[in-house]
Amino acid sequence: MVSRLFSGNSLARFCQKLNRVKTLEDNMMETALNRCLSTLDLTMLGIGGMVGSGLYVLTGTVAKDIAGPAVIISFIFAGFASLLAAFCYAEFGSRIPKTGSAYMFTYVSVGEIWAFMIGWNIILEYMIGGAAVARAWSGYLDSIFNHKIQNFTETYIITWSIPFVSHNPDLLAAGILLVATAFITCGAKVSSWLNHVFAAISLGVILFILIFGFILADPTNYSAKEGGFAPFGFSGILAGTATCFFAFVGFDVIAASSEEARDPQKSVPIATAISLALATVAYTLVSTVLTLMVPWHSLNPDSALSDAFYRRGYAWAGFIVAVGSICAMNTVLLSNLFSLPRIAYAMSEDGLLFKIFSQVNSRTKVPVIGIVVFGILMAVMALVFDLEALVQFLSIGTLLAYTFVAASVIVLRYRMGKAEASELPTSTQSPQPQESGGLKEYESFSDKLQLVEKQKSTKEKREPGQIKSSFEPHLHFLGCFAPGELVTVAVVTLVACSICLSSTLIYGSSYLHLPQWAFILFVTLFAIGYLVSLFLIWIHEQHQKLNTFQVPLVPLIPAVSIFLNVFLMLKLSLMTWVRFSIWIAVGFFLYFGYGIWHSKENLKEPKPRNVSARYVVLPSGSLVEMVQTVQPESQDVTGIEVVTEEEESR
Repeated sequence: MVSRLFSGNSLARFCQKLNRVKTLEDNMMETALNRCLSTLDLTMLGIGGMVGSGLYVLTGTVAKDIAGPAVIISFIFAGFASLLAAFCYAEFGSRIPKTGSAYMFTYVSVGEIWAFMIGWNIILEYMIGGAAVARAWSGYLDSIFNHKIQNFTETYIITWSIPFVSHNPDLLAAGILLVATAFITCGAKVSSWLNHVFAAISLGVILFILIFGFILADPTNYSAKEGGFAPFGFSGILAGTATCFFAFVGFDVIAASSEEARDPQKSVPIATAISLALATVAYTLVSTVLTLMVPWHSLNPDSALSDAFYRRGYAWAGFIVAVGSICAMNTVLLSNLFSLPRIAYAMSEDGLLFKIFSQVNSRTKVPVIGIVVFGILMAVMALVFDLEALVQFLSIGTLLAYTFVAASVIVLRYRMGKAEASELPTSTQSPQPQESGGLKEYESFSDKLQLVEKQKSTKEKREPGQIKSSFEPHLHFLGCFAPGELVTVAVVTLVACSICLSSTLIYGSSYLHLPQWAFILFVTLFAIGYLVSLFLIWIHEQHQKLNTFQVPLVPLIPAVSIFLNVFLMLKLSLMTWVRFSIWIAVGFFLYFGYGIWHSKENLKEPKPRNVSARYVVLPSGSLVEMVQTVQPESQDVTGIEVVTEEEESR
């Protein structure tokens, strides 16, 4: 395989093949899928992806073990950090209304191998996320019936003792995934309608929790007697932020659904903003109610909200909360099962995954085979693996996708498109008179002067990727870079500095045991490198006017998002990185064995053909014509030599 990869090609050509970007069709609204989703549909999908099991489980866990009542601040910080990533997704989702989410955004801006890596990891994240939620759904329902389902399985079916595997198979979790898969295959509109039902019930239960919870609130639970508002200090708030951040990861289902949206240019950014705002408000207010109802240190992490109502003497209210939690988990299940096959569909359409995943059912207009295959895989994972083992796989792929999307926003914003490249003014071209509007068409001197000034301003216009005119006299030595090239280098440097700075902040004093002077020196150097990279990006011209949504304050917001995502990635455990590395190795084996050869971009590239020419003698004074013959690749290229009869005689 390696010899085939490098035969006849230089290393530079091979690197270009790995980093080739996807070329988009002229009309990106054309699709084999069904554009039937409205802004409301996308908003409810986003809410369903975010407001799920985390609201009923994560709030109690973070409040008791990490941040105390200050979990409220943690959710606000996490919502803000998620907003930075959501801005980037909204720009891409409205600008490139194609399914694939972060995979597609990376492909059109950074390169093929990076896009495959992102898409491959998103597939794993969705599979594990769906299986983990199904496990949590099963456990929550089983707890309502006093664990009778688990006891029946252990007594009458089977138990086993295998590392990283559950003690007994979870038939209920596997069953709910198979039922949800059957509904998803019915089409995007049916999936959206089902999500509306569960999301509406969940939001109704949340409203009930807030109203009844504030009635039962006891402000003394925030007193010093109970440990105060922030018993774990500011470090506890930051640690809680890192955990709460993952409650908001479901908003990318909106970008993944953009190819099925009726008006993605408007719907995607609006739905992203509304769903993220509602999710942040819901998490913040529910955590406030929870910590005001009962002391934070007495919470039950597994079922904090329902247990809080039980302890206050309202068992019926606890039952309502349990129903709401099950409906919320159903929306997350639908979100995962809805998004995952569409990521695989996009990769298969591009030739990077097997063609079978891009087959769309003629009646339902959805990739049925992909939905069924991945639904069964999710069900098997939920059947076999323990919830804790599944959760340990999560997070890293999502954060990596966020990082690449933020970097892609910067690269694409400063990249010059094909049309713009053709419009670049050159010093060798002079304005030519037109049939209408040229100099000869103007009769008055003022008209001629206005046209000259207009042409002069057009020449002086700076294109995307070029250094701003105000900085060029002072930084003329940077003029050797092609438009956008220095921006790409600066983005890579910014990511590298973010990694080094985060590593120093997290591991400098603990694992690396750096002395204080070395710690300060490294932090200062990497921070300066980060800021210099940001400055070099900022001094370039960018696309100013687009008809679609644009991230404000570029490159600042994407750069801050990159640093936060890298910081949170490095906070994950070592075993998470080990499992991530194994999955990446499997993905690269698939890419180099299949994807790189079947990629549509690879098929678009012209095949290398070596040209040889015969030695020809033409009559003196006649037109010179070259007679070419195409030779096989294995032959060397020979030059073309054409002479006249007089030269031949000499």
